[in-house]
This record gives sequence, C-alpha cells and structure tokens, in this order.
Amino acid sequence: METLTIEPEKIDVVSILITVGVGLLVWTVARFIILRITRRVASGSSLFKKPHFKWVQPAIRALDHERRSQRAQTIGSLLTSLVSVIVVVIVIIYVLKYMNVDVAPLLTSVGILGVAIGFGAQQLIRDFLAGIFITIEDQYGIGDVIVTSEVIGTVESVGLRITRVRAEDGAIWYLRNGEILRVGNRSQGDYVPIDTPSPHDDGENKVRAAAPAGTAAKPEEKSSE
Repeated sequence: METLTIEPEKIDVVSILITVGVGLLVWTVARFIILRITRRVASGSSLFKKPHFKWVQPAIRALDHERRSQRAQTIGSLLTSLVSVIVVVIVIIYVLKYMNVDVAPLLTSVGILGVAIGFGAQQLIRDFLAGIFITIEDQYGIGDVIVTSEVIGTVESVGLRITRVRAEDGAIWYLRNGEILRVGNRSQGDYVPIDTPSPHDDGENKVRAAAPAGTAAKPEEKSSE
C-alpha cells in the first residue's frame, strides 16, 4: 500500500524579512517627515503662509511659542501614532500570510473585538475626537481665558482627552473634551468686562455719581424765553 505523506508548507522567510524591512523603512520615513513638519510649525515657519496653503492657516496661525509648540507636538504625536498603528497592522497581516496562516478568521475576530471595544469606550473616543478638532480648529489654547458651563479660567494645558484650566479662585479644573458642549474664548474676541464703564457714557452718569445719597439727579430744565 502506498502511504501518503503530507509535507508542511514552507514558510517564506525571505518575503517576511522583506515585509518587515519595508515596514520599518516606511515608518522611519513617515516619522521623519512628521517630526520635520512639527518642528517647522513649532518654530513658526513661513512655509504655510504661502497662498496655496491658506486652507491650513487657521490651524497654525501665529501664536505664542509655548502654545504653538504644544499644538504642534499634539498633532505630531497623533499623526505618529496613527502611522505606527497602520504600518504595524499591515506588516502583521502580510507576515501571517507568508507564514501560511489563514488571516480571514483572524480579521473577522479582530473586527468583532474592535466593535466591542468601540461600544465600551464610546466616551473615550468622543473625548479624543473632540480634542483633535479643538486642537486643529484652534478653539482655545494655552493662556486663553475661556468660559464654559463648569468654570471660568485660564487654559494651562490642552490634550487630546483633557483640558486643564485654572479657575479664578486658583483651583485646577480637568475638563473632558467630549463634555465641553460650548465654550467662550475671551482672549480671541473683543471681550469687555460688564463692570467696565463704556467710553460712550455721557455726563448723566457723572451727575448721578456726584448726587448726594438718597437724592436723585434732576434732569436739566430747558430755559424758556
């Protein structure tokens, strides 16, 4: 009788090494480009002031050094993490494929797990997305005085998940970005405190201030000829 011998499929080691090498190369080049752009933005480079870069100017307009540096580092770290995750996932999939592993069931399991994690971390994802748009749109930054439904104070730090604000009484507030439904920025507009007298006040206010307590200033009577 003839015996059937099943030879194990050979692992393509060369392709695995090439895939890992290409992945490292892509990650290195992408990280270098991101770091270079981040440094230019942090140093106030005039590259993005050209006419064909007008679409990006609201996100990187001229700011003080500390604020601009933090925003550049935040966006740079976000892009670096995103590129790293994409490269690692693609490399793992191709390595498993060259190891003769059926990746279809694995991708299905990962997709189900991702959906479950997404449902369980909805608030965290919401905070991160809100932080990304706050940073890109420059809604507020370090040194700005903001007004929210929770606190009025000066922004000390803006992260992807948390905004740290020092209130007027000195307390430090940690606000989750996803829960900030509306915010007023007193540093970006022409904010004037309510108690500050208007320059258009007429002499009537001065008359009222000079009048003795308990008496009202009478309006001037017109003389009749």
